Amino acid sequence: MYVCGPTVYDFSHIGHGRVYVFFDILKRYLMLRGYQVIHVMNITDIDDKIINKAASEGLSWKDVADKYIPDFLESLKALNVKADLYPRVSEHIDDIINFIQLLIRKGYAYAAKSGSVYFDVDKFIDYGRLSGKLDRSLWSQEPGFLEEKKHSYDFALWKAVKPGEPYWRAPWGNGRPGWHIECSVMSSKYLGERFDIHGGGADLIFPHHENERAQSEAAFGIKPWVKYWIHVGLLKVGEDKMSKSLGNIIPLKDAVKRWNPKALRLFYLALHYRKPQVFSEEGIKQADKLYGRLSATVSLLKKLINEGNADKFRMDSEGLNILRSLLKVREEFHEALSNDFNTSMALAAVSTLTDIVFRDIQFRESYALSLKALQLMEEFNVVLGVLDEELYGSTGIEEKLLNDVIDLVVEVRKELRVRREYELADEIRKRLEELGIVLLDKGLETRWLLRKNLEPNS
Repeated sequence: MYVCGPTVYDFSHIGHGRVYVFFDILKRYLMLRGYQVIHVMNITDIDDKIINKAASEGLSWKDVADKYIPDFLESLKALNVKADLYPRVSEHIDDIINFIQLLIRKGYAYAAKSGSVYFDVDKFIDYGRLSGKLDRSLWSQEPGFLEEKKHSYDFALWKAVKPGEPYWRAPWGNGRPGWHIECSVMSSKYLGERFDIHGGGADLIFPHHENERAQSEAAFGIKPWVKYWIHVGLLKVGEDKMSKSLGNIIPLKDAVKRWNPKALRLFYLALHYRKPQVFSEEGIKQADKLYGRLSATVSLLKKLINEGNADKFRMDSEGLNILRSLLKVREEFHEALSNDFNTSMALAAVSTLTDIVFRDIQFRESYALSLKALQLMEEFNVVLGVLDEELYGSTGIEEKLLNDVIDLVVEVRKELRVRREYELADEIRKRLEELGIVLLDKGLETRWLLRKNLEPNS
C-alpha cells in the first residue's frame, strides 16, 4: 500500500490527519484478516512550494524540509499512525532519472531545449480513465513553458534549473524532478511494478494520480499498475475545503494538544471515508464521549473478570442469548469494514457492544461473558487503535489513577488531623501501610511512597 504523504513546506493540518488515520485503519483491518501489509508513505522534500518558502524565509530548501518533517512524524505518532517506510524524494534522484530515461526510450517522454522533460500524454491512449476526465479540454494542468511542449496538457517529469534554485545533474540538463514522477518511482521501488493499493486525498485524483498511472503503466507495460485506488474525501470548513492557500487550517500539532488524539481518530471514522467531512468541534466532543465510554467498558470488564469465578461453566438461556448478541456484534463489525471499509457502521457495532456490557453483563457476574466481551474489545481495538493504554497499560494510565486516589486519601487524612480526629487518621495510616504505602509526616504535610520502589510520590 502506497499513500501520498505531505509536501513539507508547512505544518501538517487536521485535513491531512483524516487521510493518514483512514489508511492506518485500512492497514490494521487487512492485517486483522490475515494479510501481510507493507505501508509506504512518501515525503516530498523538494518542490515548488518548498523552494518558494525557502526563498521567503531566507533558508535553504533542505532547511525548510528538515523543519517540518519532524512535525509530520510527531503528528502521526500522536494519532497512533505507523507506516513502514517514509522515503524522501531527495534520496531517490538517481532512481527518478533512470525512470525518466526509460520513458524517453519507450517514446512516452521528450526533452525540451530548456532541459525540461515532459510526458507525451497523447502517446498514452488510456489517459483520463482514472479521473473520468476524457475530454482533452479538461487536461491542461501546468502553466508556463507552453511553447516548448508538444501539447499544453503534457506534464513535467523533470524541471530545468532556474537561477537560484537547487538542481541535480541529468543527461538532458540540470534540474529537479516534477511532482508526479516521484511517487511512481518510490512506490515501484519498494512495492514492485504492480501493487495492490494506492491512495491519498480526493484532491489528488487529478492530475497527480492520473499522471502517476499514465507514466507508470507506460514505463512498465503493465495494466493495471495499481489494483485498487482509494481516495479519502476532504475535510471541509463550512463549504470550503481545508487548505493552506485558503488560510482556514488547524495545524495537527495544535489539534492533538487541544483535543484528545484518540477522539480525533474516532471523529475521522464517524463518516464513510469517501464522503467529504465537515470539521466540527461538537463532532470531536461527541467522539471524545465515545472514547470515554469505550475506556470505561474496558475498565469494567477487567474488573468483572478479576472478580469473577472462572470455575463456573454453566450458562443459562439468558446468558446464551447475550453470548449470541456478542457474536452478532462481531459479525456486524466485520461486515461493515468488509463493505468498502465502512467505519461509521463499524463504530455503530462497537457502540452496541458497550450497550450490551453495561445493560446485560455488568450485573450477571458471568466470567465467560465478561471475558468474551473483553476479547471483542481487543479485536476491535486492533483496528481502532484507541484503547492500547486501557487494554495493555502501555502508558501507565492505571498507575496514574492509583496515585490520584492515594493523594485523595492523604488529603482526607490531613483534614482529620486538623480536626484532631487522630484515632481515625492513625487507622488510615495503618491500613495504607498494610497495603505497602508508607506515609511520611512533617507537621500537617505528608508525602507517601510505595515500599516496592522506595521513592517518594506526590
